[in-house]
Amino acid sequence: MRNIQIREIKQMSEYDLSKLALLLMDVVEDGASVGFLSPISLKVAKEYWISVLSKGVMIWIAEIEGAIVGTIQLHLCQKQNGRHRGEIAKLMVHSSVRRCGVGKKLMEISEKRAIAEGISLITLDTRSGDASNLLYKSFEYIEVGKIPNYAESTNGQLHETTFYYKKL
Repeated sequence: MRNIQIREIKQMSEYDLSKLALLLMDVVEDGASVGFLSPISLKVAKEYWISVLSKGVMIWIAEIEGAIVGTIQLHLCQKQNGRHRGEIAKLMVHSSVRRCGVGKKLMEISEKRAIAEGISLITLDTRSGDASNLLYKSFEYIEVGKIPNYAESTNGQLHETTFYYKKL
């Protein structure tokens, strides 16, 4: 196992912005369903990351030997009646280090922080059939249901998405 370092991003540096944009491009080009279609330009990828940091959004990155190889977001609900819940979003792992424990470490840190923030319920969604489903089930997320034709892929095919929750 490689030495995976996790760090929270509180302000987006130019270095982090550039490396996160390249990570987003890698996962999209590899077929991940993270809200973007291939081909994704560096400009679009950077615009996305510039817009992410806001109230209630926490971002962590995973680094191996100084290279950003993964990221995850925790979104805290900003509604008064939802202050007890959060959402895991945009778990991304570079194609070169999949199945090396990066996603697991990112999930662990985001859940730990959720508990520290007083979150007792986490939700997330992912494309049905993707390997991420196995990761979420290994963390004891409970499948709520599936919505057909939820997300489009680059070739125009519509895919089912699975929704999960976990009580912390």
